[in-house]
Amino acid sequence: MRFDECLEVAAGGVSGRSHISAGKANQDAQAFLGQSHSFCGVVCDGCGSGKHSEVGASISARIICENVIEAINAGHSLRDEKTWEQIREKTLETLKLLLVAMGEPAANIVADYFLFTVLGVAVSTEDAVIFGIGDGSFAVNGELVKLGPFPGNAPPYLGYGLLGVGPAFTIHRHCSFDAFESALVATDGLDDYEANTGKTYPAGRGEQVHPVSSFWQDEKYFKNVDALRRTLTLVNREMNRPIWNEKRIVKEPGLLEDDTTILVVRKKLHKN
Repeated sequence: MRFDECLEVAAGGVSGRSHISAGKANQDAQAFLGQSHSFCGVVCDGCGSGKHSEVGASISARIICENVIEAINAGHSLRDEKTWEQIREKTLETLKLLLVAMGEPAANIVADYFLFTVLGVAVSTEDAVIFGIGDGSFAVNGELVKLGPFPGNAPPYLGYGLLGVGPAFTIHRHCSFDAFESALVATDGLDDYEANTGKTYPAGRGEQVHPVSSFWQDEKYFKNVDALRRTLTLVNREMNRPIWNEKRIVKEPGLLEDDTTILVVRKKLHKN
């Protein structure tokens, strides 16, 4: 059985309303990588105070996926905490090369570029695992779980390990591959999406914000690679709506205050 024949993936993200109004970049990132018998998908949320945290988040999401795939292919168990410590150490080793190349002071560079949360899903022929450092939301086989908030709105970041002892990966959930049906990982912007479930899109055609479960249940997200991003964009679109009889215009803001990124993987419902 090959994963490229039995798994399908959907992913997308959008800048939050507060970042758009402040002229800031989307500080979220996502990456996924699949081979014949291994898969990993990751979302990262850059620290809001970091000047360029989206850079480190984007680079690291890909590096983490590569390291997870390598660990699976080498026969390491996804349920073993030692596997995740090795993945963390190898990721930090790569990031340290970038840090050294960027010069001093290291603490400032880490603060500007390399502080971000990590939440991911890894699948082997034996197991499916949700792993992470920091906050966000995940779902496995339809059960949605929220991580955080952390005291002072300061979640742990993988990048702290570049300056000394940093947080380890946590295995949040695991199940056998046979029992696995679907998984979703998302940055904490999903909280805004979930809070607006049932509301009508800003100046839309009466379409409502669907439950989070639609992201792993609705076929459109797996048939069109841009469908998930498009849905988030429509939910967060700011519109000016005219009220003709009152001769005024009402601004309808987007519904997502924070950057929101979602990645979903599921077993194909119909195999050829």
